[in-house]
Amino acid sequence: MTPPDDPRMPDVPDPTEGSPPCSLERALDLVRFLRANCSWDAAQTPVSLVPYLLEEAHEAVDAIHDADDEHLEGELGDLLLNLAFQLVLGEERGAFTAESVAARLDRKMRSRHPHLYGLGERSDWETLKARERADGRVLGGLVRGLDPLTQAHRMQERVSAVGFDWKDYRGASAKVDEELEEVRSALEGGSEDHVTEELGDLLFAVVNLVRLAGAHPTTALDAANRKFLRRFERLEDLATQRGMELAETGLEDLDVLWEEIKDQEK
Repeated sequence: MTPPDDPRMPDVPDPTEGSPPCSLERALDLVRFLRANCSWDAAQTPVSLVPYLLEEAHEAVDAIHDADDEHLEGELGDLLLNLAFQLVLGEERGAFTAESVAARLDRKMRSRHPHLYGLGERSDWETLKARERADGRVLGGLVRGLDPLTQAHRMQERVSAVGFDWKDYRGASAKVDEELEEVRSALEGGSEDHVTEELGDLLFAVVNLVRLAGAHPTTALDAANRKFLRRFERLEDLATQRGMELAETGLEDLDVLWEEIKDQEK
């Protein structure tokens, strides 16, 4: 979090000395120290730190997808620092403490797992969460910052909890076929706005199919992106080895290389 070129006095005491090792309190002590001794850290606000929080979360996700545990360890540390920063800032303005946040989390998890704590029968997760929403609306309180794919997935999960859903993937698959035909019709004679609208409906239907097939759209698309990146980089290497210029090679010849790479991966 602190800029790497930030000067440090050699006789500054260890900010985590006396803190329990490898604990949240150790991270909190580190942030309190930085707030007291570094002008950059002292100037930060909850809002100014949002870009760093999002960036570190995405970097942790990248490490997970790369199955790079060493990298993940470092990124989780960076993410922990960002969480600790928000906790300390909340503590400073008297809004909450680490203890109150943990206590609230404990109460929430107990209420959502009543069967594990002897508090009642097991209930559907979405039904339990619906009871917590103040406005009582099925789609109320959706996170505004979600990417569109995830937001579509969450909306579909919520309405499914009240029975507004296909029985299985077959209904969703048929809906994808229907929406695809409407896209084709719009492309042949519709306005730009109409085409965009129908493409949106198609994407929404595909997300629904992905969900009912047991996958998550962002996970599935990320895997497809990574596969395409890997294969296209191999295509570039193969074209170079054979003295082919991509910009001057037609689609037909490039497709031959593409199929060759796919066959090699089988």
